[in-house]
Amino acid sequence: MIKKQTSRPGVAEIYTPEQKKRRDETKWTLVQGILAPLQFLAFALSLACIIHYLMTGDGYYGATVSVLIKTAFLYAIMVTGAIWEKVVFGRYLFARAFFWEDVVSMVVIALHTAYVVALVTSSMTPQSLMWLAIAAYVAYVVNAAQFLLKFSIGRADSGSALDTANMSMGVSR
Repeated sequence: MIKKQTSRPGVAEIYTPEQKKRRDETKWTLVQGILAPLQFLAFALSLACIIHYLMTGDGYYGATVSVLIKTAFLYAIMVTGAIWEKVVFGRYLFARAFFWEDVVSMVVIALHTAYVVALVTSSMTPQSLMWLAIAAYVAYVVNAAQFLLKFSIGRADSGSALDTANMSMGVSR
C-alpha cells in the first residue's frame, strides 16, 4: 500500500515499515541487484551488435545470440522479481506500489518473446527480427526508467545500502 510520508509532504512512500523490513531481509533483493546490472550489460552489448548488423549487414549470428542472452536475463529477472514482489507485497505481480512498472514489464516480455517465436519459426527476415529487437529494447529502456525512478523514491525513503546498490545497477524490483 502506498501511503503519504509525513516528513516530505506530497511524496508517496513506496513501502510500509513491514514491507521495508521484508525487502531488506529477503535474498531476492540481492538477486535482483545482481541480475539488473547483468541484464543492462547484456542489453548494451546486444544493442551494439544489432546496430552493427543493421549498419553493415555483418554479424547477424552474434546479434541474434546477444538478443537471446538479453532475453534470458529478462526472463530470469522477471521470475525472480515476481518472487521478490510476493515476498515483499504478498502478490506475484501488480502490487499497488509497482503496478505500472509491471504493466510495462509485460509489454517488454511480450516483445522479447515475439522475437524468440519469430526467430524459431523463421517468420521474419533477419533485418525485421533486429527491428523487433530494437522495439523490445525501447520498451526495456522505458521500463528501466520506471524502475530507476521508483527506486530513487525508495532510496530517499529509506537510504538503505540495498537501495543504493540497486539504483547504481539498473532495473530491478
